[in-house]
Amino acid sequence: MNKNTITVTTLRRTKIKTLLESAEADIQVCVKGWVRTKRGNKHVSFIALNDGSTINNLQVVADPNIISEEILKDVTTGASLSVVGKVVASQGSGQSVEILAEAIEVIGKADPDSYPLQPKKHSLEFLREIAHLRPRTNTFSAIYRLRHAMIFAVHKFFNDKGFLNIHTPLITHSDAEGAGETFKVTTIDPKNPPMNEEGEVDYKQDFFGKETNLTVSGQLEGELAALAMGDIYTFGPTFRAENSNTSRHLAEFWMIEPEMAFADLDDDMDLAEEFLKYLVSYALDNCKEDLAFLAKRSEDEEKSKPAAERHDMGLIERLQFVRDNEFQRITYTEAIDILKNSKPNKKKKFKFIIDEWGADLQSEHERFLVEKHFKKPVIITNYPKDIKAFYMKLNDDNKTVAAMDMLFPGIGEIVGGSQREENLDLLMERMKQMEIPEHDIDWYLDTRKFGTVPHSGFGLGFERLMLFVSGMSNIRDVIPFPRTPQHCEF
Repeated sequence: MNKNTITVTTLRRTKIKTLLESAEADIQVCVKGWVRTKRGNKHVSFIALNDGSTINNLQVVADPNIISEEILKDVTTGASLSVVGKVVASQGSGQSVEILAEAIEVIGKADPDSYPLQPKKHSLEFLREIAHLRPRTNTFSAIYRLRHAMIFAVHKFFNDKGFLNIHTPLITHSDAEGAGETFKVTTIDPKNPPMNEEGEVDYKQDFFGKETNLTVSGQLEGELAALAMGDIYTFGPTFRAENSNTSRHLAEFWMIEPEMAFADLDDDMDLAEEFLKYLVSYALDNCKEDLAFLAKRSEDEEKSKPAAERHDMGLIERLQFVRDNEFQRITYTEAIDILKNSKPNKKKKFKFIIDEWGADLQSEHERFLVEKHFKKPVIITNYPKDIKAFYMKLNDDNKTVAAMDMLFPGIGEIVGGSQREENLDLLMERMKQMEIPEHDIDWYLDTRKFGTVPHSGFGLGFERLMLFVSGMSNIRDVIPFPRTPQHCEF
């Protein structure tokens, strides 16, 4: 074979994951991927190739008597290759098979002087600056494969339970949470807006003829579907114009929101617990190699933290902890009593001291209940009505609502839900108290006028789930292209 030519082959590409799993030797294959590393000497080159299908690299052995130096000089970290060769049992540790290259084609070069992902450790902060390239690292390829697995598991769970997936609008006139933290959508020229007689911007001349914004939740529209179809769920992007530049907040994220007709708060909690256990079990059963890598990464990261901030359990242990434990269910009042009498509260170790009933629980309180007090996942129910949304069902005490928050180790709240207020008069009274105009959501009120029924649902922020399952500590690292204050790249 002329070592300066490329063999034209009719072989179809084999994914590296398939090759490593089969471990079949003495066959000729064609593999394609990106170079992670190249090492060797004048007698032989060892190329670590990865195509994104697995955390594991495939070792390509290149003999300079077969593969010319002219080709090998362009085999640098980041370059893309097509390799034809024979699969043989590996002589080294760490992999069962390797490829003896018969032909290598450099599909796309990567200049080693400018390619930013050289074979060394890079900080997560640096990788966020080049988010378009970070999927080529082990950490982020593992996260994105895990993210795909969780997306698939979400749809499989609800499909197998007979739920219908509903697409709710991204552009809406409503603010489901009543918080006012919305991104406005308009075609009006900000330099020359039309004005009405009151001297205000005349939104009747806007594209939709009214003020509109990006959705903060698909829940209200989801309720409309549930009150006709029974059990539904939404899974889509949501947007919050909350100026929170923290490791737990995004301006654009994905929400999973099931709604069930003829269901009370107990049904809601049962579904949420079953759902989260299913997702965690799916990850443990189907993402073993990626989880093992992320667990090791998380363990190394923990060593650099102050002792007080370290997790009591490793990543795999935390996942098993959720899968294997029954969730503890307590009322908000019980939670407040526990927290008020806790050592961290009495010794003022909490940043937010719990003094009285009615306090809004913070992450430090939630994690104390889960990790220190009960040592299992916790669901808190019956929150004060004054700190919850207008649509939550008022309890008989007239002080609390039939709401629930699910708390996980290391992350605090991961799910929030409630039984919805099906009584029209009570719902309208709550809207008046919270100054929500009736004419803005008259369509929503119709569901309480025509065949109303008890119904319940919850919301799970998908990136919060990804934080827990991946062991990452910053939410910007579990979504491919994070949107945060002052940051909207790509």
